[in-house]
Amino acid sequence: DLELLDKVDADYIYDYGDGKTPGNAGTSTIIYDPKSGSAEKQFLSLAGTELNCAGGPTPWGSWLTCEEAFSDPGPAWEYSRRVDREQYHGYVFEVPSSASGLVKPVPIKDMGRFEHEAAGVDPKSGAIYMSEDRHRSLFYRFLPNEPGNLQAGGKLQALAIKGSPQYDTRNWIDEGQLKPDVWLDVEWVDLDDVDTTSNDLRLRGFDAGAARFARGEGLWFADGSAFLTCTIGGAARLGQIFEYRVSPYEGTEREAEKPGAIRLLAEAASDSLLRNCDNLTMSPWGDLVVCEDTGGNCGLVGVTTSGEMYPVAYNAYTDSELAGVCFAPDGRTLFVNIQEQGLTVAINGPW
Repeated sequence: DLELLDKVDADYIYDYGDGKTPGNAGTSTIIYDPKSGSAEKQFLSLAGTELNCAGGPTPWGSWLTCEEAFSDPGPAWEYSRRVDREQYHGYVFEVPSSASGLVKPVPIKDMGRFEHEAAGVDPKSGAIYMSEDRHRSLFYRFLPNEPGNLQAGGKLQALAIKGSPQYDTRNWIDEGQLKPDVWLDVEWVDLDDVDTTSNDLRLRGFDAGAARFARGEGLWFADGSAFLTCTIGGAARLGQIFEYRVSPYEGTEREAEKPGAIRLLAEAASDSLLRNCDNLTMSPWGDLVVCEDTGGNCGLVGVTTSGEMYPVAYNAYTDSELAGVCFAPDGRTLFVNIQEQGLTVAINGPW
């Protein structure tokens, strides 16, 4: 009932909603002590956004949080027409790991306005890869003008299959068109009007030749590759996992000499262990750990680099999907969220 709203400086609430309907999402930071197995401190670190989803860490010590939204500010159309464009939704925000409380919410507009899901950063090139949770989505790349200073702007692009413009990776229409473990060279399509007022960036990108994906969700960068899940991809619509291997000249003028390549790492079928893959992370032992978002019996599934699957854990508590999976820096604690209950679980190794 907004009884605590006046305890927060309105400058630290992205969409204040005229004090009536503020954005009700953001990020929470938890300081966890693995020795005692307890949370030393937890606090709201970003406020006033909408439908924050997976996001991802940066090499320079921050978290990119992504709005899976494309909406106007609250509370009413009359108010929306009066407010500054800064309060529209569908952006990426950055939260420093060193934050001790709410940070000033500043959208990174050059990273595009669309229904973001996750982000992964290549520490070598500084390129940032992003997914989009729509049935007809794109796989995005942001090339910052200054790596580590994202507010300095940059270029937004979408992945295309070299020699096959408008390639459909979903395997819906042409069942089995995209075979597992077949590497395809890629090129990147420049996108314009990225801070758009219409939710059409994915459509314009496809028209320009970009490849199409089925609800891009989890994305994690590790060992020179960006791993992407598509939760309803594949002939059975039970999910796909892709690996994009970067070029040694990623994001430079020489990239065409030896382009990056993408492969279908795994595609779930009716007899597969994995169902509707969502968030994912790279484990310390070199396999992916993938969250499921399916109808009941959601779990964590291990996926090897050859596409083999094995169970890691199941949610015996509720039918809720699992989300936000990641390991502590020392690799000994695995964190995962139970979405509907709003719980963060810490699972100890040894792994």
